[in-house]
Amino acid sequence: MRAAAVFPGKKSVGLVDMEAPKLRGPKDVKFRILEVGVCGTDREICAFEYGAPPSGADYLVLGHECMGEVVEVGPEVEGWKPGDLVVPTVRRPCTDPACTACRAGHQDFCYTGRYTERGINHYHGFMTEMVVDDAQYLNHVPAGLRGVGVLVEPLTIVEKALMQVNLLQQRLPWQCAAEPGKPAHHCHKAVVLGAGPVGLLGAMALVVAGYQTYMYSRSLAPTKSSRICDQIGVKYISLQEQNTEQMARTVGNIDLVYEAVGVPPFAFDVLQVLGTNGVFIMTGVPGPFASVPVDTSRIMKDLVLKNQVVLGTVNASREAFEHAIGDLNEFYRRWPDAVNALITGRFPIDRFEEPLQSTAGIKNVIEVGV
Repeated sequence: MRAAAVFPGKKSVGLVDMEAPKLRGPKDVKFRILEVGVCGTDREICAFEYGAPPSGADYLVLGHECMGEVVEVGPEVEGWKPGDLVVPTVRRPCTDPACTACRAGHQDFCYTGRYTERGINHYHGFMTEMVVDDAQYLNHVPAGLRGVGVLVEPLTIVEKALMQVNLLQQRLPWQCAAEPGKPAHHCHKAVVLGAGPVGLLGAMALVVAGYQTYMYSRSLAPTKSSRICDQIGVKYISLQEQNTEQMARTVGNIDLVYEAVGVPPFAFDVLQVLGTNGVFIMTGVPGPFASVPVDTSRIMKDLVLKNQVVLGTVNASREAFEHAIGDLNEFYRRWPDAVNALITGRFPIDRFEEPLQSTAGIKNVIEVGV
């Protein structure tokens, strides 16, 4: 079977021919890959910035955002049957018995760093025709999400973040006054940084949760992303039209910032206008940037005097995947055109290098078995 792979030692990328996998244990599930999403992580791996093959291999099969269809299940597998749609989790636990996070099924908080990740770190990914995985790492996707289920994994980033925010904010009177017909967070204001797929999915999740949501992005409207914001009820503000201080005056007290751009100067500028009792969520992993001046005294003073929290988050647990599937179903019910518009390009696997070499569009996917 074909697979898209990166050879870190040779610094090359290409298709390889692999033997089709077989069930290894009684709780294994075999599924054919339908679609694989392409993201910045994949591009960085193909630029040889990181990414590690499995032990004994000289290549790594790419792809960690995917949706598949079950074709075979082991004799002890319950709840799965051929034809079911599936989205797998990405990270697998380390084996250290002292790692309480991994032992609790929260390898997204692994203490040792010796986890593996499909398509990223010492474990082949999903940009291939067939995959076998343990049923405990698989998540059911409703048939109605067949065309957009590949968006589940990038949506888990904000789902994990919002679960943590809800825990953190129990430190203070956080709940909005209950009003008939209004969602739980109707009094809270959120700003999303970055109008790519992670930012737009984050904006959708914030709207569904009830936040008054703003998108703060570099590009001037109209763009594909700004039009999606219009469709989902998010106010789009361009950095070219309002600087950070002006944006903060437009919004008012900023209760939450969801950073999804990975640009330190932008992020730290906005951190300086975070509101009282606010939470700043960082999800972007920056590339090399020149040092930039930051008013550390202002940031430190505000963190203390305004009871602020800065939260970094990476990867996701199965619980976050379940939340993502539920929310994506709600997004598709409310805004089917906007959700479909997130996927701006589809490519066959023999053209997988094209979206890896370009950042055009919002979300590009590789069609493998559609």
